[in-house]
Amino acid sequence: MRLLICGDVVGRSGRTVVTDNLKKLRDRYSIDFVIVNGENAAGGFGITPKICNEFFDAGADAITTGNHVWDQKDIIPHFDREPRILRPANFPNGTPGKGAAQFTDARGRKVVILHLMARLFMDPLDDPFAAAEEMLNTWRLGANADAIVLDFHGEASSEKMAMGHFLDGRVSVVVGTHTHIPTADAQVFPGGTGYMTDLGMCGDYDSVIGHQKEVPVQRFTRKMPTARMEAAQGEATLCAVMVDTDDATGLATDIHPIRIGGRLRGELPD
Repeated sequence: MRLLICGDVVGRSGRTVVTDNLKKLRDRYSIDFVIVNGENAAGGFGITPKICNEFFDAGADAITTGNHVWDQKDIIPHFDREPRILRPANFPNGTPGKGAAQFTDARGRKVVILHLMARLFMDPLDDPFAAAEEMLNTWRLGANADAIVLDFHGEASSEKMAMGHFLDGRVSVVVGTHTHIPTADAQVFPGGTGYMTDLGMCGDYDSVIGHQKEVPVQRFTRKMPTARMEAAQGEATLCAVMVDTDDATGLATDIHPIRIGGRLRGELPD
């Protein structure tokens, strides 16, 4: 199976680079399943039902989110209507939505998406390691899942890498999101789990993590109240990974970074 996982989409320019390229990537690389992290897609803060539909129409099969999941209030009831969007599973019991779901690709293979949020320098949610262990009591590679993907939304590279090693051999791939900067450590761990500490963002890199530069710079230099941050609107870079898995085991056989457009140097698989 071949998976495409896109990093945090930031603002209109991020949406544009994703919707312009998803179908091209699906066709060029015979992608079987596409996951998009959309938590910053609405002007840099959250996602709306309309934007969800834009991603699905463009070729996404599922959408993950993160700590900004509730910023747009009209998304909250949408979780009861749209099963293809996930929020981190380690929110408290009773939170709308779900953090794990099973999907099928065009060939009927079962793709399970797990979504968790880290805790270092983040909101103090439930233990993501315990939550991952509990979810893997339900889904297992080679049993009721042909591929298992974890989007681990977090700040600290150490916590994300620890999660990758914790799940090595038990899931197909662990990718980090949230920091908006693509890391250079795409690899397959010894147990067969693909890993990358952070996918980076789909957004304008002439920015501060996707936001127009002036306000964040003022916040760091003046330490005084500033205007609200707004998403940068220049040409965006699509940042993603393509992961190949073994249909017999569900484990990763290869992982390739992808970068298209914008200011970052391009990267495409052969």
